[in-house]
Amino acid sequence: MEMTFLNRADSPLGPRDWDQIDATVVEVARRMLVGRRILPVFGPMGAGIQDVDYDVFTGTGPAKIALHGEEETSLVRAQRRIHENIPLIYKDFLIFWRDIETTRQMGTPLDVSAAAAAASFVAEKEDSLIFTGLAEGDCNYEGLLNAAGRNTLAARDWSQAGNGFQDVVDARAKLLSAGFYGPYAVVVNPTAFSLLHRVYASSGVLEINHLREIATAGVFQTSTIPPEIPGVVLSTGIQNFDIAIGQDLTTAYLGVEAMNHPFRTLESMVLRIKRPGAICTMEPHPRTGQKRS
Repeated sequence: MEMTFLNRADSPLGPRDWDQIDATVVEVARRMLVGRRILPVFGPMGAGIQDVDYDVFTGTGPAKIALHGEEETSLVRAQRRIHENIPLIYKDFLIFWRDIETTRQMGTPLDVSAAAAAASFVAEKEDSLIFTGLAEGDCNYEGLLNAAGRNTLAARDWSQAGNGFQDVVDARAKLLSAGFYGPYAVVVNPTAFSLLHRVYASSGVLEINHLREIATAGVFQTSTIPPEIPGVVLSTGIQNFDIAIGQDLTTAYLGVEAMNHPFRTLESMVLRIKRPGAICTMEPHPRTGQKRS
């Protein structure tokens, strides 16, 4: 999405160059982002939107059955309303003026590798904010792995074949018993993901393929999950969480600097956790810090 404040008209790049940068940035982010594959997106609302409200719901008791609707039920209502600032995520990159002159004189495409690299940093930071949150300076954002009120499960030792599959089955059962239904998504760290590529018992089928049968929203890996936590199981749906986006991923021109041209790849977004009980993290045993065997 192009905006007036991006000063693209003041940049030395032509429309074809900007199209190339935009396509590259979006493609890199699409390949890397995990959170957006499983969480609904709210927005984009626009670059000027700096905060957003959302409700954390209570009233999770079952629905009633009655002929005349005379029996009362627990209301699904806001337990508390959260006013959340929407942070900027950004990474700057530089294109040298001589490289731009070369493309003009030779009629060759612009090398947008620096834009691709910046987009990869932004995408990684977005997933980091979604999964692990951020508590630095004035920022205090919960992620899926540390949200207050989430379910937890003491993880087994995933180096032992079959334990990863069993942990996910147990986490799914825990969510289901708490009233959080599928589709379920599983997100693990890269080491745990590789350990799932083993034949489960005597089935002749890989563990990960068994998991995909019960986690129909997908099984994913991300390096933003730390190695001591195998992963997380989520009951997906807009009623549980979403990603609120102000400005979607784009690139801005920052102005001339020592004859060269700095740019910024940026976005504004925040995770909204409405029902933390829809999360079940698989973690080391709380007393020993070790995974159970």
